[in-house]
Order: sequence, then C-alpha cells, then structure tokens
Amino acid sequence: MASSQASLLLQKQLKDLCKHPVDGFSAGLVDEKNIFEWGVTIIGPPDTLYEGGFFNAIMSFPQNYPNSPPTVRFTSDIWHPNVYTDGRVCISILHPPGDDPSGYELASERWTPVHTVESIMLSIISMLSGPNDESPANVEAAKEWREKRDEFKKKVSRCVRKSQEMV
Repeated sequence: MASSQASLLLQKQLKDLCKHPVDGFSAGLVDEKNIFEWGVTIIGPPDTLYEGGFFNAIMSFPQNYPNSPPTVRFTSDIWHPNVYTDGRVCISILHPPGDDPSGYELASERWTPVHTVESIMLSIISMLSGPNDESPANVEAAKEWREKRDEFKKKVSRCVRKSQEMV
C-alpha cells in the first residue's frame, strides 16, 4: 500500500516539474518503468565555483516515500565537502527523520514528509553555493576548502570542465 501511495505522489511531482520547470535543475525517470529512480541534472549555480557545470545525479526513493527520504548520488565527478567520494550527497534534509544520534542536527533540520523533489534539489543547489565544512562528508575537500582554497578551486574547475565535456 505504501508503495502505491509513494508511486502516485512521485508521478504527481514529476508531472508538476514537467509542467512548471524550476531554474537550476532538470529531472526525469532513469527508466520509464521505475518511478522510484530519477535522473537529475544540476546546473552549477551562478557566481559559485560550480558555475557552468552540468552535474548528473541519481535520486532513489524508498518504497515508503515520503515518510523516509530519498538518497541522492552524483554520477558526475564533483569535489565538495558535503559529497562523499562515492558521490552520495550529505545534507540534513536527506537524513532520516527524528533526533540525530550524534546530536549535531536538530530534528527540525532533518527529513520531513513535506519535502519534495523541488525542495531537495534547491537544497542541493544551496549546498553547492555554500559548503558546510563543520560536518563534512568529504573531510579532505573540507580541509582544502578551509586551508588551501586555491587547490580546492582547481579541483572544482576540473570537475566543471569535465561535466561540460559530458554534455
């Protein structure tokens, strides 16, 4: 039952995004037969190090969506403190609902069922605009962001160039 409700909700969100595209990203199904896996492309936000890039990711929804958050994993190379080296995005709203076992995040900052694909994607775009190096998924990128900004910028520039070649 939960799966069919999730499926209907995702179909509605996809239809809404097709009718009313949102600046900064595009989204669609990876496979027309699977509403639970979306391909998304995030356009590097203006006036950021990621400007001009086209970063592809897979958004995978659980069967009990929207009660649990999707996962988002970049398939394009990306260098960012809040992206694990395997491409998984680490932002508060993608963390399971409830209290944070490590005590870092407030429950109100974590996943709630009111989030949509649009709000998730806008949060990821915001993440690209301003990394959170206090709670990094990629410790090396966070350290570079803080201590060796020129090296960080070079790595991001390489990722942007590579993403442009893939278009």
